[in-house]
Amino acid sequence: MPADIPLEEPPGRVSPRTGPRAAHAWDRGFRLWDTYFAIVWLATVVFVLGTAQPSWPVRLGAAALLLLLVPWYLGQGRFVLLTEGSDERRALTYVAGAVVVYLMPGVLVGETRLMAFALVPQCFMALRHRRAMIAVTVVNLAPVVGWALLWGIGGRDLFFNSVFAVVTLAFSAAFGGWTIRIMEQSRERADLIAELDASREEVAQLSADRGALAERERMSREIHDTLAQGFTSVLMLVQAVEAELATDVPRARRHLALMADTARQNLAEARALVAGGAPADLDGASLPDALRRLAARHGAEVQVSGAARVLAPGLEVVVLRGCQEALSNVRKHTAPGTEVHIGLGYTAAGLTLVVRDGGPGFVPGAAGDGFGLRGLRARAAEVGGTAVVESAPGAGTTVTVRLPVPERTPS
Repeated sequence: MPADIPLEEPPGRVSPRTGPRAAHAWDRGFRLWDTYFAIVWLATVVFVLGTAQPSWPVRLGAAALLLLLVPWYLGQGRFVLLTEGSDERRALTYVAGAVVVYLMPGVLVGETRLMAFALVPQCFMALRHRRAMIAVTVVNLAPVVGWALLWGIGGRDLFFNSVFAVVTLAFSAAFGGWTIRIMEQSRERADLIAELDASREEVAQLSADRGALAERERMSREIHDTLAQGFTSVLMLVQAVEAELATDVPRARRHLALMADTARQNLAEARALVAGGAPADLDGASLPDALRRLAARHGAEVQVSGAARVLAPGLEVVVLRGCQEALSNVRKHTAPGTEVHIGLGYTAAGLTLVVRDGGPGFVPGAAGDGFGLRGLRARAAEVGGTAVVESAPGAGTTVTVRLPVPERTPS
């Protein structure tokens, strides 16, 4: 039978011969078993033909019967042993046939019993332990009993052959138990390796999915905090210009200039987003300068307390995006000209942004937080900070972002 024949596995059993770690040590080393069986068979034939008794025709007939084991092993046995007896009916058929063929020459010529050293391992490879012990007992004892009855053997010859049969039976039981344990350990380890490979693939897939989800969330926040807010500003300015063209042309021109500036800012943000660089307002500027530039577009001012210094880019981006979100909400939910105060505070241990407006206010959480506020809290949490929104009807709104600043290690 070809060595690369596809092997079937019993239902409900994890095969150690599938997946990236295909054949385990049992399969890779099976050619050694082929060699061992061939050597034992050849030695048995040589012993049978070379012994002095019984007569030549009887020995020749016994050798001919032993020859039948070769096609029986190649046609049935090798597949059964490779699959470790997964098909129990086929395994029983092979072992029963091999034992029957073996017993006939084993009764005729005592030297045939050397073949037991090949049949015993096959019994344990193909059958479950109890059935294997029954077959091994027959292989070791039945030829001696039949040989003594056929030829009328007694005395010392019968005694020594019986002792030899009992010793080989005990050795077979010990060897069979060891073989079964080795096979089970090999199978368990192969199953564990297969499970480990499957777990690694699952973890890799989950990690990739989580990374993709995190990237989508990041892009959603970036687009919301930059492009979406810019387009909202442009739409609001368009509406204002439409209302002012007939009544206040200079004011409409100022709004048109603000529209152009907002469009340019949106274009710069889009380029920074694609390039994966810093936000446009932070490109080549400090955080206070970026906030002043942003506040100027909304008619607000920034007050800075503490000693301003360069911080980690991630912290500065969170503060800038938080200020953008707060100012965008002021524009969308308050009347034009509403007073807005922006405070940026530096301390040794942290960074604080406060955006306060005098708008109509609202009840926090009454209608659920919007995407922008959820994104602001998520950004702050990613760097170990907090974002809090305080408001009440008629009392305006205050957005406070507090971020911890890691201690600087002396160089």
